[in-house]
Amino acid sequence: MHTIQKWVNDRLIEWGIISDAATEIDNLIVFILIILIAVGIDYVCRYFFLNMFKRLAEKTKNQWDDLIVERKIIHKLMHMIPAILVYVLLPLAFPPDEPSKLLSFLQMGCQVYIVAVSLRFVTASLDVIHEVYNRKEVLKNRPLKGFIQLLQVCIYCIGTILIISILIGKSPVTLFTGLGASAAILMLVFKDTILGFVAGIQLSYNDMLHPGDWITMEKYGANGTVLEVTLNAVKVRNFDNTITTIPPYALVSDAFQNWRGMAESPGRRIKRSINIDMNSVCFCTPEMLEKFRKISLLTDYIDRKEAELHNYNQEHNIDASIQVNGKRQTNIGVFRAYLVNYLRSIPEVSKELTCMVRQLQPTETGIPIELYFFSSVKEWVLYENIQSDVFDHVLAIIPEFGLKVFQNISGNDLKGVGR
Repeated sequence: MHTIQKWVNDRLIEWGIISDAATEIDNLIVFILIILIAVGIDYVCRYFFLNMFKRLAEKTKNQWDDLIVERKIIHKLMHMIPAILVYVLLPLAFPPDEPSKLLSFLQMGCQVYIVAVSLRFVTASLDVIHEVYNRKEVLKNRPLKGFIQLLQVCIYCIGTILIISILIGKSPVTLFTGLGASAAILMLVFKDTILGFVAGIQLSYNDMLHPGDWITMEKYGANGTVLEVTLNAVKVRNFDNTITTIPPYALVSDAFQNWRGMAESPGRRIKRSINIDMNSVCFCTPEMLEKFRKISLLTDYIDRKEAELHNYNQEHNIDASIQVNGKRQTNIGVFRAYLVNYLRSIPEVSKELTCMVRQLQPTETGIPIELYFFSSVKEWVLYENIQSDVFDHVLAIIPEFGLKVFQNISGNDLKGVGR
């Protein structure tokens, strides 16, 4: 390059340009040549190597190389090559024996540009890593985004310190030492970020939360699906399509309900009771048993139970003329047996999990008969339809057993009073 510079200088002097002016002009020409070389190298890199990488990516089945092309990662990397080339060749455009402020300024600009481009390249690469990570079935439910964001924040902080050190001409170590002295202030400023990072580690390590989980947290009004777990916020789309934002550390310090276990289990629980009027409970008469025997879900039960009770009463010489003696079936007992058989006959009721009908503590509002079973269909709308269909049938069948549903007196019940 110095040979070219001398050759240009000699030609300018031969053309009649004075020596001082020739030196300045040949320096300018060399500088323009450096810029042209850098532009040419940039063109070759972007249109030759970049296109070659695109063709290679199209031939492979890997996803990561397609993402690199889509997010222009190589394109961002190529921007550094011309800047490095200009930084290295710049001294050739200036007299080697004379310090130049313009040279220092241009080299400082190149350094700042190289650091800025490096930051874009590294942060974009982290985004690609996060995208590849999320596409893996085994790993996609792990909340990695918070860690990626923290790394990006750290990288931007380091890059900012490097740029400032270049601009002021000080060593980066000096600036890092000053930051160490102000660590308490930094911890106060970045308190939420630090807490979010620690909470993200706990949430991930303990497998407490995944994007896509249905969670309930009444304190923050959250009841819906987790959209995103970031460094500073957990976004939840509620069932009314509103978005609730929860600090990650709140999920660690406070209680919340995660319905993932229900989604992964064989069924979703249905637990609901109906209050029966205690005045309608009675022993079954032969006529009632004959009627119940005609119900297909009760035929085997009635025959088996009657044989069992008959044998017990005979073995203990029970006087059957008085109903209170011995063992007898009641209409509410037969009703519970019917409900158990009815639930087991429904295809959507899980056969692997608990299915029972039980009687709870009687209260002033009657005897609660609770149906406790699991629906194998867990999708919300279908689940509610199954639950409603079951209790529609239960309410309609209660009078067939001589029972009555308990409910408080209403205005319609009082209309006929006093007539």
